[in-house]
Amino acid sequence: MATIVNMPSGSDEGGGGWAVAVIILLVVLVGAFLLWGRGFIGGGGGGDTNIDVTVPTPDVGGGGGDTGSGTQ
Repeated sequence: MATIVNMPSGSDEGGGGWAVAVIILLVVLVGAFLLWGRGFIGGGGGGDTNIDVTVPTPDVGGGGGDTGSGTQ
């Protein structure tokens, strides 16, 4: 009776696992980017959203008042 021992070399172990992990990571990142860009997650897309902002104009006409010197 013959005993067969299969002992593969250690130089090729795990190479395929890294490739699969990188491919899965890329698929997840591309999928998340597409979902974000279409507005399903996060705030992407925008649609017809309109945000009105009123910014006050500074008073530069020399009307006295506070000069911003920090003294009282």
